[in-house]
Amino acid sequence: MKKIYSVLVENRSGVLAKIAGLFARRCFNIDSLAVGETDDTAVSCMTIVSSGDERTIEQIEKQLNKKLDVIKIKTFDEEASIPRELMLIKVKYNKSNRSDIMEIASAMKADIVDMSSTQMMLQICDRPCRIQTLIKLLKGISIVEIARTGTLALPRCSE
Repeated sequence: MKKIYSVLVENRSGVLAKIAGLFARRCFNIDSLAVGETDDTAVSCMTIVSSGDERTIEQIEKQLNKKLDVIKIKTFDEEASIPRELMLIKVKYNKSNRSDIMEIASAMKADIVDMSSTQMMLQICDRPCRIQTLIKLLKGISIVEIARTGTLALPRCSE
């Protein structure tokens, strides 16, 4: 079971280390972690994706709530949110596979952001499962390098 935690924390040094330390000490797994300032520069938002059984998921929220630097926690499932991830992926190409790469990029709504005579860099911002699909599609075409952000997510809009 996967859960997304949107954790508002005080924006000061050491907070990320404390949160990561909590996960390490308790042997909780972090599938994805992204941190950034909010509209208030004194507050950062940590988006943590973690997986485990129901008890583990419950314990994570309880332990996060104990931290002094934590202001507020929201939890939600992937279905109840809009998750997004950004990836840059560099692939080698030649005359025979160039059009295949471009077709895959087009089908996956990835943009070509850089190109040389032998390499191409694609950018995609999408759901984590679609990012994985793009990687699988390009695996047979010699991936040179990948850089991915952690998952960012907000709960769906409600009326």
